[in-house]
Amino acid sequence: MDFFIWKQFLKNLALPPTGPLILAVGGLLWACLARRRGPMLALCASGVLLLWAFSTPIIADALMRAVERYPALDLAKPVQAQAIVILAGGVRPEAPEYDGRPAPSSTTLQRLVYGARVARATGLPVLVSGSRAETAAMSEFLQRDLAITPHWVESRSRDTRQNAEMSAAILAPAGVHTIVLVTSSEHMARAVTEFRTAGFAVIPAPAEMWTRRDHGVLVWVPNAEALVRSQRAMYEVLGRLVQSIRIAIAPRPIDVAASARA
Repeated sequence: MDFFIWKQFLKNLALPPTGPLILAVGGLLWACLARRRGPMLALCASGVLLLWAFSTPIIADALMRAVERYPALDLAKPVQAQAIVILAGGVRPEAPEYDGRPAPSSTTLQRLVYGARVARATGLPVLVSGSRAETAAMSEFLQRDLAITPHWVESRSRDTRQNAEMSAAILAPAGVHTIVLVTSSEHMARAVTEFRTAGFAVIPAPAEMWTRRDHGVLVWVPNAEALVRSQRAMYEVLGRLVQSIRIAIAPRPIDVAASARA
């Protein structure tokens, strides 16, 4: 099986809702077979409570605020960069409303709309980075709906590390060393680390920043959107942990200027 499919499988297995459900169902099944049911029923209850907590807006919002590391980019001030890099965040294949063509996922769409805003405000050229299907949808949407034509397209990457390395391979020969990086706010810290490791000076431009969505008693009532926010936040926590371990074990400094001269 493809490494990246395994990566997605393990992510979905560990994160909510699957992780807490495994605890709950596993504890319940074990309790049915074990003589001492107390500890197993406690395990089942823990899974249910975790799933409830992750689905609760007050918990989900606290997690999202905790993983956001960078403020909004102030476009009223001059931006000293040479290019804008917009990272993909998924694609909707064969979207019926787009005549069966790939369309940006909701996450990618948020990044594109904000990236286009930054591009219009700064006049900087744009690079889109992601898989072939993602960047095809991104390029088409930018040109057709936002009147922005990407200057570069990096269409081979499948994760954040590859986004950085393959973008460097394109931008370094063009003399680009300082970029405005556009991605979702919770993903920004991990993305900035990868792009800096690849040799870039990075100006973060986070999209999809946290805003209050629920008020009053609703912050305590579980809903599906809150569960999604919790999953995204916990994914970044795990991603940053894995990233830190990888960099500590095998640091890989890259001199972009040297790569450009090679």
